Amino acid sequence: MADKEENAVKKMADKEENAVFVGRRPTMNYVMATMMILNKGEDCTVKARGRAISHAVDVCEILRNRFLKGTEYIDIRLSTEVLEGDNGNTNNVSSIEIVLAPPK
Repeated sequence: MADKEENAVKKMADKEENAVFVGRRPTMNYVMATMMILNKGEDCTVKARGRAISHAVDVCEILRNRFLKGTEYIDIRLSTEVLEGDNGNTNNVSSIEIVLAPPK
């Protein structure tokens, strides 16, 4: 039973290790980070929230069209989080996770 739990924890750690969180930095920084993960032969998850979603899509498209031509999309997950502010207001924040497979 403990082995199954340890394997589940390792898989979660690997997923977080192979994730690139897109924010406000230059797009090419995220392209390079994603390329480094894919060059190891591992899947990479590009994650973003809110206004950074368009940058995450740009990262994936630049990577697929310019640098690693055989890269494929495995999965795209969309979600919405409800965040509560200090004054009691709630805001909906969209998020995206794009899973990329390395070229074969």
